[in-house]
Amino acid sequence: MPLLFSYGTLQQENVQLATFGRRLEGTADWLVGFRRTLFEIADREVIRTSGKTHHPMATFTGEPADQIAGTVFEITQSELEQADRYETDPAYRRIGTRLLSGREAWVYADARVAAKTGELKPT
Repeated sequence: MPLLFSYGTLQQENVQLATFGRRLEGTADWLVGFRRTLFEIADREVIRTSGKTHHPMATFTGEPADQIAGTVFEITQSELEQADRYETDPAYRRIGTRLLSGREAWVYADARVAAKTGELKPT
């Protein structure tokens, strides 16, 4: 089953229920080599679901000291596709990454710098 790392609105129960139809269980982990910024969301449906006009965004720095705390969820392939439909803004791109724990997971990151990460393909 795919792992999905969330550092933002996908951790919210209301977003999980609207996106996946269930509450996700996860464990704490850290995204290494990224810093957290804010991004203004234009999609009205995403704003309605999250209740927020600005969402966090992971921006790649490559610096090991830059880390973002979040939660890693085990989800189904179908749920990963549902997450893709939620994360519709072209500023975000789903990439594979290795977390501080060593686990490989998908994460939605800043599309402008996502290609610099040497993307992994999580198992």
